[in-house]
Amino acid sequence: MNPIIRIFTLPLFLLAVSFASAADYPTPTESDFTIRDFKFASGQTLPELRLHYRTLGKPEKDAQGKTTNAVLIMHGTTGSGAQFIRPEFAGELFGKDQLLDATKFFIVLPDGVGHGKSSKPSDAMHAKFPRYGYVDMVEAQYRLLTEGLGVDHARLVMGTSMGGMHTWLWGELHPDFMDALMPLASLPTQISGRNRGWRRIVIDGIRNDREYLRISRL
Repeated sequence: MNPIIRIFTLPLFLLAVSFASAADYPTPTESDFTIRDFKFASGQTLPELRLHYRTLGKPEKDAQGKTTNAVLIMHGTTGSGAQFIRPEFAGELFGKDQLLDATKFFIVLPDGVGHGKSSKPSDAMHAKFPRYGYVDMVEAQYRLLTEGLGVDHARLVMGTSMGGMHTWLWGELHPDFMDALMPLASLPTQISGRNRGWRRIVIDGIRNDREYLRISRL
């Protein structure tokens, strides 16, 4: 074989293998769960809070009816559960005999409040959307699992960045719900430094915008 052709053929072969392995897991199922009269920590209430989610695999229960194979994975700021359905994540974890083999585990990928296809200010309410924080987002996820999916126990709760912060809170708010916690790219501390400064600039820029102020008065 021509050596020049060999140089170009190997990367194409590796790419093909990558796509093949990435497809080696079940197609996610998407749905919505609506919580009626959801009360936020601020005291505000939303008549209907919609949580969009994706699942892979099927839940299993032991002889006592306790869920044994549920895995909750939470995304970071501005993300959604869809970000985990990619070759570099799902293709490395959800395939046959991989760490989170979707033929063995029931994997739940929610869109957090304010993100993806879940309820968020930009849907219609804008500035009138209830003020929400991490505790509200975790409680909504908890109700999705327990009330929406019938999951009463998780084998693993994990998340990246903001989802990692949610993971710490899961351990505090529902310590008996899971066997293990795996927060990634996060620390159990308040946002500080440039991260906080950048967010403050964005928040103030929006709240002082004339169009925002006009909409907020409607």
